[in-house]
Parts: sequence; C-alpha cells; structure tokens
Amino acid sequence: MKLLSLISLLTLSACGFSPVYGTHSQSAQKSEASATLQQVRITPLANREGQYLRNALIDQFYRNGYPTQPKYQLSIGALSERKTAFDITIDSEATRYQLKISTTLNLVDLASGKNVLKRSIYAVSSYNVLTSEFTTRVSEQNAREAILNDLARQIERQITLYLNQ
Repeated sequence: MKLLSLISLLTLSACGFSPVYGTHSQSAQKSEASATLQQVRITPLANREGQYLRNALIDQFYRNGYPTQPKYQLSIGALSERKTAFDITIDSEATRYQLKISTTLNLVDLASGKNVLKRSIYAVSSYNVLTSEFTTRVSEQNAREAILNDLARQIERQITLYLNQ
C-alpha cells in the first residue's frame, strides 16, 4: 500500500500540469499571471451591467495601470439576462427568482487580427421576493452584482489559462 501511494505521488508530480496562480515560488507565478493579463485591452460595454462587468475586469486585469501596448483585445458580447420564477405559492405569486446572465468573450490577437479565444459563459444566482418592494429590488441588484463578479472571474480564468499555455 505504501509503495502504491509513493508511485502515485511521483506520477502526479511528473504529470506536466502547473498551477496558474501558485508554484513553489508563488509570488513569481502571480506576477507572471498579472503580467499576461496586463497585455489585454478591454473594449467598452453597453448599459449599466456591462459597465459594472468591465470595471470588475479592469480591477482584476490592470494592477499597474492601463496597458500602453496591448497584444490582445478582449470584447464581451451583449449580456443576456433571464429571470425565472421559483417557489410559486397557492395564490400564483413567486417568492423566489433565479437570475441568469450569459454572454460570449472574444480574445483577438492584435498582431494577426485573428480571434484566438471564443467562449460562451454564464452565471446564475437567486434572490427572495420579500414584502418590501425596496428590499426585493436590493436583493435582485445584489444577485445581479454577484453574477457579474462571477462572470469577471470566469473571464479572467479563461484568458489566464489561454495566455499561459
């Protein structure tokens, strides 16, 4: 049994995978991941949710200011929002809603003009419908912001994985 576990540990260490955000020298790896994201220009997005998403991406990508000579351009497609009622009462009133926002990301290599990465992404959250309309609206807005933050993390992860191939 000990021999089997030793062999499995040795094969795992030689599998060729390396962590994106941490290695033996975690600070060097994190700065390398940040440097690759620093090469991406983010195009503007329409409406309030688009601006929130773009600002979240800017906070994650640009640790040292905007890129002066980007190598890539990131464009995000239109945000598609869908709200679904759950927990329907006997009076046919919804007491909970599920919110889903989906979009596409396109990463273009500016040197060649080729689309190098295209992905469809989505995130889901839910919120309660309360007796106070104001509280319900605040809950809905909090769910929407949680989704947009999740989308920003997904986009960052996808681009980081692509650029660190």
